[in-house]
Amino acid sequence: MISCRGRPLTPETKKLVVSVKQYFDRNKFKPMEPSTKRTADALGIGMATVKRIMADYNHDPKLLDEPAKMRGRPVHAVSASYQGTVRAYIRSANKKGEYITLANIRGFLKENSTDEPFHIATLARTLNRWGFEFGKGTRSQHLKEKDHVIAARQRYLRKKRDNRSSGIDTIRPEVYLDETYVNKNHSNDFIWYSGEDGPWVQKPTGKGERLIIINAITKSGWVSGAKLVFKSTRKTGDYHGQMNWGLFEKWFTEMLLPNIPQNSLIIMDNAPYHNTLSAHSPPTPLCSKKKIMEWLEQNKIYCRDDCLKPELVEILKKMATEPLYAIDEIARSHGHEVIRTPPYHPELQPIETCWGVVKNHVARNCNFTMNNLIEQLDSGFDKVTAKTCVEIIEKVRKFEDEFWTEDLKTDAQESG
Repeated sequence: MISCRGRPLTPETKKLVVSVKQYFDRNKFKPMEPSTKRTADALGIGMATVKRIMADYNHDPKLLDEPAKMRGRPVHAVSASYQGTVRAYIRSANKKGEYITLANIRGFLKENSTDEPFHIATLARTLNRWGFEFGKGTRSQHLKEKDHVIAARQRYLRKKRDNRSSGIDTIRPEVYLDETYVNKNHSNDFIWYSGEDGPWVQKPTGKGERLIIINAITKSGWVSGAKLVFKSTRKTGDYHGQMNWGLFEKWFTEMLLPNIPQNSLIIMDNAPYHNTLSAHSPPTPLCSKKKIMEWLEQNKIYCRDDCLKPELVEILKKMATEPLYAIDEIARSHGHEVIRTPPYHPELQPIETCWGVVKNHVARNCNFTMNNLIEQLDSGFDKVTAKTCVEIIEKVRKFEDEFWTEDLKTDAQESG
């Protein structure tokens, strides 16, 4: 045996593997066996290792001289796509009274995604960002959602449930809006390939140019005339950085409002440009010290000149009402109402699944050109029909019912 499990092979060992494999290719022995298996048996290594080394050699013999890459290096972020499954896992464990730790959650994630190593510290920061905290439960320590997240979810679900009629019908039409992006080189990573040739694919490196997309859906499908697609000036980073209040307001007033039913309930997330304060709004703790001081004085709440901002914020929280958002006022002036999904709950936004349908179509038909991206994007939108939206909204409604029921049970247990 020339190697031990978990240890990288040296360049010399890799060259030996190639030599032995080529020897068995030239000389046919009986009983007949694949040369890959004979090589693996002779050297005491796995067939997958032999195939990987031969794939590198066939692609470029110089690859054998490269030092082995370090394994197990933790990723620096956890994809937001795991948010829904992690939330369900934690809530289920809490319901059963199970002791749950970061190690448990990391094990759960590894079962669902073996390709990503999840570092404990990274996972802890991610859970905190998703609205979870580690604290003392009713009977044992467990991870639980932060109170402000639970409160926001309950307010949202109450509003949605009040708007229900029979089946999937609603009293007021519901409009779901969102933004996303897609890159020119967005393509499927999984392909069929020869084990000895390796998974080498001739395609551009990098993500390529990026398109930003804004659109909205109802149970009847995409809102006609509401689609906006424009080219981003950045290829990396969060697409929210390419959006701003001015652009969103223009799209909202000129492309969305004229095309949705009267008296609609408009549902959006908490992106910063969705929550731009109205000129009539009281300040929030994120506002400048000067703005907070001015608002307090206008409302005849006088403070000392040497008050620090934390002191002003403390007073503000006691005196100020809920913030007023500019987009809410615009919608109200046209006879509509805006509600926001609770933080960290993409599973409650049906349009998120619609984006997945569109992007999957783009990925399957990618040829790495911008013209093709635009063409396939239009085709991808056609894949999302009224039937698609109805099915997605029905699925999301089940999530809403589960959250509502579980929150009431949890509250009863903690109050008892």
